[in-house]
Amino acid sequence: MNMDKINTITKIAIFRKKEIRRIIFNNEWWFSVNDIIEILTGTKRPRKYWSDLKRKLLKEGYFQLSEKIGRLKIVANDGKKYLTDCGNTETIFRIVQTVPSPKAEPFKRWLARVGYERIKEIEDPELAIKRTRMIYRAKGYPESWIEKRMRGIEVRETLTNEWKKRRVKEGQEYAILTAEISKATFGMTPSEYQKFKGLNRENLRDNMNDLELIFTMLGEASTTEIAKNKNALGFAKNKRAAYEGGSVAGKARKDLEKKSGKKVSTSENYLSKPNKKRLK
Repeated sequence: MNMDKINTITKIAIFRKKEIRRIIFNNEWWFSVNDIIEILTGTKRPRKYWSDLKRKLLKEGYFQLSEKIGRLKIVANDGKKYLTDCGNTETIFRIVQTVPSPKAEPFKRWLARVGYERIKEIEDPELAIKRTRMIYRAKGYPESWIEKRMRGIEVRETLTNEWKKRRVKEGQEYAILTAEISKATFGMTPSEYQKFKGLNRENLRDNMNDLELIFTMLGEASTTEIAKNKNALGFAKNKRAAYEGGSVAGKARKDLEKKSGKKVSTSENYLSKPNKKRLK
């Protein structure tokens, strides 16, 4: 499998309010098999279920199916990328057919629709943005929050593009620099922030309130500006820029907390009932 043809940005698809990670490979969507197994079966151990299913399929002669499973790097709960079993639309169809589940048929109809979105998105990139907005609306987020979240995605992409130009390696180095910004901004790394909010697999930024999103953007935008102005090259210099950028946001956060008498970081998240009512 030629790894050079992968768009390494992990995206999220939604089936009945459940998240499925996917990534672009050879200009088509490849989906996380474990995420799909978990949704179809309800098992808390999707990796074990998939491991057993693979053995069963091999015994039954499904060698071609096994060969079409790709080990691709996608983002996990901790924000880091790990090699994960993935399949394209055709392969996932065949896997779904082997899983006894009342969700199999509606899932296949859903997969037929979203599996080929990539072609349209290449022709018209605005479709991807519109689709992301639709997903957030379907999950119940208010328009004001969606606007900030979309702006945050743009700020983040600008930063990672800058890192790429400045010889920062994607993956672990990106994660370290992101943690540096977060620590300087909020006093917590992303993984610590997830625990603070009581999150497991859920996306941290999707569970931030307005102010948390704003200070996240400020830290990342400041980092981009500092890296550009200081012409930071390589991991070490960009790590310093990440700390300085996060510190800009951190100082602003502390100043606001001092004057407002209220903490910016909150353990509430979109999934908690009090916050859900407030967001709406």
